[in-house]
Amino acid sequence: MTNHWAHPTAIIDEGASIGEGTKVWHFSHISPKTIIGEQCSLGQNVYVASNVTIGNSVKIQNNVSVYEGVILEDFVFCGPSMVFTNVRTPRSAFPRNTSEDYRPTVVKRGASIGANATVVCGVTIGEWAFVAAGAVVNRDVPAYSLVAGVPAKGMGWVCECGSTLTFRDQKSVCHDCDREYERNQDIVRKTKDV
Repeated sequence: MTNHWAHPTAIIDEGASIGEGTKVWHFSHISPKTIIGEQCSLGQNVYVASNVTIGNSVKIQNNVSVYEGVILEDFVFCGPSMVFTNVRTPRSAFPRNTSEDYRPTVVKRGASIGANATVVCGVTIGEWAFVAAGAVVNRDVPAYSLVAGVPAKGMGWVCECGSTLTFRDQKSVCHDCDREYERNQDIVRKTKDV
């Protein structure tokens, strides 16, 4: 008995594990040896490769491929048509098609990746970070960081709720939700929740 929902056009290979309440929409393909958590939403035309781990309450919008080596923690958001890679130096004449060739990519809890962004393999996107639409991420992104551009560069800091943070004397209070933060150079940590 399954406790998830899949559109009739979706393909779910034997050996995939999908959590309760997860929805898999039109023309999506879930490969074997994939673990998908509870209450996720995988939009139209999403491909999830083997050996991918997706946490709980993850939202993957239309036309996203999650390739082998990618780990998405809880509450990650992947915007429409954003791209993950899994090989640093792809060559058609020299295929890299074994798990040992793939560079791992980790998207930490609560991070958001905007539409049409590209995440080059081997990076970690920190907790609650925000990658702007169209950005190309080729290096690690600190927690709570807002990055944009090609290549992606730090533009500021964001709260867990998504609002921009303004720091004075290394401290910030979110104007929308009252969470409090402290910054020490490129490290931001939450000091008070709501």
